[in-house]
Amino acid sequence: MSLLERVRALLGDDAVEIAGGPDAVPRVAPASPDAVALLLGTAREEGWRVRLEGAGTWLPADAPADLALTTRRLDRVPAIEPQDLSATAEAGIGCDLLRQQLADRGTWLALDPPGLAGRTLGSVVATATAGPLRQGFGAVRDHVLGVTFVTGDGRLVHSGGRVVKNVAGYDLTKLEAGGFGAFGVIVLVHLRLRALPRADQTFVLAGTREDLTQVAEDIVAAGLQPAALELMSPALARREGWALAVRLAGSAALVASQEAGLRGASGGRFTALRADEAHGFWMRAAESVATRPVTFRIGGLPDSSDELLDLLQHQVGDEWVSASPAVGAIRWAGDTTVDRLRRLRRTLAGLEVPLTLERAPWPMRSAVGHFGAYREGVGPLVASLRRTFDPGEAFVVAVEGSE
Repeated sequence: MSLLERVRALLGDDAVEIAGGPDAVPRVAPASPDAVALLLGTAREEGWRVRLEGAGTWLPADAPADLALTTRRLDRVPAIEPQDLSATAEAGIGCDLLRQQLADRGTWLALDPPGLAGRTLGSVVATATAGPLRQGFGAVRDHVLGVTFVTGDGRLVHSGGRVVKNVAGYDLTKLEAGGFGAFGVIVLVHLRLRALPRADQTFVLAGTREDLTQVAEDIVAAGLQPAALELMSPALARREGWALAVRLAGSAALVASQEAGLRGASGGRFTALRADEAHGFWMRAAESVATRPVTFRIGGLPDSSDELLDLLQHQVGDEWVSASPAVGAIRWAGDTTVDRLRRLRRTLAGLEVPLTLERAPWPMRSAVGHFGAYREGVGPLVASLRRTFDPGEAFVVAVEGSE
């Protein structure tokens, strides 16, 4: 029995898609978590290699595999609890659709990663791609109460949320958030929500990078806690110079108070954007990042942002760069080579700063890896985790590079 015949016998004809030429990898879309478990259990028995996909809009669908597993049919929202500010959603739901359903209940998932419009919830969690809102609301893992995932040998595992079943002593929720699917396929996510902001305003200031870095430091020193405080390169901000964007979100009284504090800390130099201008500003920046062939993020200490930006400018350029200087997070996008990325990662490792390769063509992902060892002992730990959760090496995921 061929692979396709076996899959159809397991999951039915509706679960199988074949796009492209005769040599195209078949795409399988299970309709339930149990179906995902059945498929992966069979993949372990048969020795199939499996590529993981959400909507296929973020990572290129180019990793070599026997079949592609897409979560697009896992698109239900079993629960939204406004009173508890929590929700449970399947991993394949589109982020735009989820956002609308939450807004209808007066709630908000404060995540704004690049490429959000076309991405699934599972993609955002698995890759941990936070956007400017990480300044005020934290990294992706701070929004995840728990996950249900399927291991490479077909085990259905629950972590956090309403059911706590951590095995082997690991915090499985944090392991899956940013694991790039190396340790399991996320099928269900329990989310921490916030009340939908009554007021949401964006202010922008253009200038030199050095000047704006100082303004950002003044804002932090004034005790202000904006929803976003983002330093953007001219190309990304679509301005002649660098831009510092501040987003204030919350109750009307809170935003008014923060606006007064912002004007005091900056000498009234910021320009307020209209609601439509603000929406376009943030969306264009996010889309610009998502359309570059290579994207990575680095995370240093807040007071190291300027030094790290200098390093990026020297080694890979800084045309498409954004930074959250108050938290030390920087995202780079553009085109580069394997050798340059390896050299940059080695340099950053000497500073104990991690570089996470978010997206790139498969040859680069497989050579460099999504995340490398920047502290002694990390490599063996990752290898041990992969043996625990994917003992048959079914998942085609370039966690660590070939170097």
